[in-house]
Amino acid sequence: MESFMLTDRKAVVTGGAGGIGQSIALAFAEMGADVALLDLHEAIDTVDRIEKLGRRAFSYTVDVTDEPSVIRVFEEILRDLSTIDILFNGAGICIVAPAQEMSYDQWKKVVSVDLNATFLVAREAGRAMIRSGRGGSIINVASMSGHIVNQPQHHSGYNAAKAGVIQLTKSLAVEWAEYGIRVNAMSPGYIATPMTLPGYEELGDRWFSTAPMKRLGRPEELQGLAVYLASDASTCVTGSDIVIDGGYTLV
Repeated sequence: MESFMLTDRKAVVTGGAGGIGQSIALAFAEMGADVALLDLHEAIDTVDRIEKLGRRAFSYTVDVTDEPSVIRVFEEILRDLSTIDILFNGAGICIVAPAQEMSYDQWKKVVSVDLNATFLVAREAGRAMIRSGRGGSIINVASMSGHIVNQPQHHSGYNAAKAGVIQLTKSLAVEWAEYGIRVNAMSPGYIATPMTLPGYEELGDRWFSTAPMKRLGRPEELQGLAVYLASDASTCVTGSDIVIDGGYTLV
């Protein structure tokens, strides 16, 4: 099972202050990686927990929708870590509103965070990986909402952006294969995070009335897939989008 280890690799995780991003950052550290954490908020708790695992961690506060800031933070990361082997592109938001009531500013905000920022961060990580000549693994967080239309709540901007992430992933996988860079996506279903729990309290019975597993997923249930995609265990996997939703999209 040595191929699953990430010993001494350098990982970047966006959305690393909490939720899915924090869970994945901890998994990478447990498998031997040093981790750079990007978030709007300082990831103090995540840094402390990673350091207790005996790995290095750095927190960078950054707006991943702002191109100059993203470029600047990757310069800082490379000064601190020297290289980048793994990117987990996890920052995201959702605004729930019927399309006829959604403002254009709301639409642009969702697309900016969920799709545009995914591209910006992937581009900078890809540039660093190409320059290093070492290749690497990029994991973009899409969503089951890139495959289905959620009910009963409406969030067309989120659905469209996540579908865009899936196609972006495939496009980058083709472009960067020659550099030894693998690009994959994971599409979680409803996961118990601060973004999802308020909706679950109101709508959970309707969400899971026909779902096979009838429950929220847990952030730690995404760790195994992320480690697999980041590691040498998946060296022939690129351009894939793996749905991990407890069977939600099957019915």
